[in-house]
Amino acid sequence: MDEERVDSVSLRVAARSEKKSLGRLSSLVRMSLSLVWSSGRSLFIALVVLQLVAAGALAGQVLAVQAVLDAILGAGGVDAVVRPALLLAGLTAVSMIAAGAQGQVQRLLAELVSRAMWHRVLGVATGVGLRHFESPEFYNRLNRVQTSALSRPYQVTQGLLGMVGALAASIGVGIALVSVSPLLLPLVVIGGVPILLTSRRESRLEFEFSVRQTVSMRWRQYFTVLQTGRDEAKEVRAFGLAPWLLRRFDEHYGSYLDDLGRHVRRRTVLMVLGQVGSALVLVATLLVLVWLIARGDIGVAGAGAAIVAIRMLATQVQSLFRGVQTIFESGLFLDDLNGFLALGEAAREEDSGDEAPSGFLEIEASGVHFRYPGSETEALRGVNIRLGAGEVVALVGENGSGKTTLAKLLAGLYEPDAGAIRWDGREIREFRPSSLRERITVVFQDFVRYALPARENISVGRVDEPTDELRVRQAAAAAGATSALESLPQGYDTILSRLFSGGRELSGGQWQRVALARSFYRDAPLVILDEPSAALDPRAEHELFSTLRDALHGRTALFISHRFSTVRGADRIYVLNEGEVVEEGSHEALLAADGRYAELFRLQSDAYVARGGKAGESAK
Repeated sequence: MDEERVDSVSLRVAARSEKKSLGRLSSLVRMSLSLVWSSGRSLFIALVVLQLVAAGALAGQVLAVQAVLDAILGAGGVDAVVRPALLLAGLTAVSMIAAGAQGQVQRLLAELVSRAMWHRVLGVATGVGLRHFESPEFYNRLNRVQTSALSRPYQVTQGLLGMVGALAASIGVGIALVSVSPLLLPLVVIGGVPILLTSRRESRLEFEFSVRQTVSMRWRQYFTVLQTGRDEAKEVRAFGLAPWLLRRFDEHYGSYLDDLGRHVRRRTVLMVLGQVGSALVLVATLLVLVWLIARGDIGVAGAGAAIVAIRMLATQVQSLFRGVQTIFESGLFLDDLNGFLALGEAAREEDSGDEAPSGFLEIEASGVHFRYPGSETEALRGVNIRLGAGEVVALVGENGSGKTTLAKLLAGLYEPDAGAIRWDGREIREFRPSSLRERITVVFQDFVRYALPARENISVGRVDEPTDELRVRQAAAAAGATSALESLPQGYDTILSRLFSGGRELSGGQWQRVALARSFYRDAPLVILDEPSAALDPRAEHELFSTLRDALHGRTALFISHRFSTVRGADRIYVLNEGEVVEEGSHEALLAADGRYAELFRLQSDAYVARGGKAGESAK
């Protein structure tokens, strides 16, 4: 929480230090225009054209009003009024049609820009190293980007388009107003200054509010997931958690609403001050107009046109300054967005080096240390292990001993803080990380159960190639998943989830076999299996490990297990305790050594016997 508060303060300080300079305005506009142009250039051009058409129609309405009034006050009769009246009606219709079309075009363009931004954000989220996912601040930044910053690039462009339209309309209406009286134009323009001054403070308030609410919003989202998630639904009902979860949700939502109320009041005060200041200038402008009429400098028709022009111009000037506010308010969010996207740039720069070899004779970890971000203790402390080509190597140990952490480092998902991991004598940090991961397949205990057809649940093991139906079935057979999948209503085309129509759910053991099939389909030289038999019954577990070597087809396997009976056939067993390798050897050698492995093995055997099992089966 301290880290989150420090980041929140630093962001707000940075926001206060931002200046509304022309250089910053230019930078924001260039970045946003580039994104919008690449997302939908034809729609952008259409919007600009519609803005200019609407501006021209608006300026024309002022002159048409004056023409109508001249015709009414003149002696030309009804016929003289018809033409300017039709012109006024036509220009009004064009203005309304252009405004309506703008709304529809903007909606489509906004979605195109949003998709482009999602591509960038998701690229960062899937490309950065796993260390970022150990940091609460990374989730805070991701949440802010998802909830606000994604729409801001388009809002900058929208603000710019609004400014262009308002400026074009202001010039047109201003020319018409100058033709009535040059003195009125500067007064109307000055009327937008109070709004510009208050909008600067409003922009900062909005960004500061968003930053303050990041953590609260994440908590609300979390308690929403707990009450709506499929996996959580069973426990919520079994423990009667619904009222308690709703109260926790309300606590965070209530805090947000209290802060929102204060925020809205502050923005409202600023908005009122700006509008009152603008209204006072408008009153002064109208008083000047009355004075000019009283002096006889402006006729009745000119006065009518001037009133319309003043009202239109005041609105356009306000729109112009609101566009400036939109750009700078969005700019504060875009700075946060750019900081997040920079993480992806760094990740792409880090994905460099030599291509990893297609195979190896030996993988060695020597003196490996690792500590998770924010943790005070090391998860691994000077670990040394070795895997030879074609070997089956096992990691065993109690929970928290560092088995899965070591597997993640060997898989190239983390880098060690000290020590080295080498493939045939070369440190893996010399290889391009993504190419190294292509040579490794990992099935973690908490593997993903994709709500996709069975075929795709297996073929995701190698998505860089077209799905090979024969390989899918061979991988399923190697993992013992064939009978379960072929018995589904649509076979391999059946969606493995009831979240979607026609889907079916698998048992835990069946899912584990699908995950194993996924690893075999990848066909990588190193296979890492984290508790591959955790959801299997004893018979299925025995069948899996008795056929594991055949299924591997000469590939190297590192498997983690807390069941000591499953590791007896491994070529070598490493025993981890509190982040250190305390023993290594074959099953028989470790039993003969009568150390920690033998102690834990006997404890499991005794527990098995106590449950009514056959001691001989566990103790062999």
